[in-house]
Amino acid sequence: MTSRLLIIDDDPQIASALVRGLSLHGYKAEAENRADLGLKRLQSGTFSGAIVDVMLGADSGIELVRSARSVGVTIPILMLSALSDVDHRAAGLEAGADDYVVKPFSFDELVARLQVQEQRAQTQHPEPARLSQDDRTIRIRDTAVALTEREFDLLVLLNSKVGTPISRGDLFDTLWSQEGSSNENVVDVYIGYLRKKLSEDDFGFEIKTLRNQGFCLQGRAPQSNDN
Repeated sequence: MTSRLLIIDDDPQIASALVRGLSLHGYKAEAENRADLGLKRLQSGTFSGAIVDVMLGADSGIELVRSARSVGVTIPILMLSALSDVDHRAAGLEAGADDYVVKPFSFDELVARLQVQEQRAQTQHPEPARLSQDDRTIRIRDTAVALTEREFDLLVLLNSKVGTPISRGDLFDTLWSQEGSSNENVVDVYIGYLRKKLSEDDFGFEIKTLRNQGFCLQGRAPQSNDN
């Protein structure tokens, strides 16, 4: 499977060169030039790795990496910078970057470092959890958990917008609004059921409550066996 990378760099020429160069090495790369949009895309769970420049205009790539890690982004992240002193490298690694590449660099070196981090990630998380509509189960390696129909539908809905909060009202309207006796508190009840059944350590994701926003699935998104 082709690795999908997100390049976050505010210099369009550098970003374009990275996308072209990485495509020649078998990667599918996309570019983003803003830290806030880059963070949202990292939270989507659709990328297998990222390359982040230390300087993003007025924003800091180091703070972007720190924010990404704080909201559950676990993919390998490499930082790029012309700043080669020890303090800057240490700051990037302490923020959660997996490696720090100093400009100028060769693509052979960059790809080699990417491959090392990808192999390490595969060792730590060899595969995502799998959802099966047929028997309403979620599986990872030798662990399988059966879900009720409503639990499964709720998880699938949260998984459709990984990293993006869905309001309690929207969840209720989608899954329970046709039941006249229900109210929005039923959403919290079923969120609790899922949290009890699905440990983050086992399945690689968690369901977070974001105040005044709703509920959000963060981490390594499960995939569907039925696609």
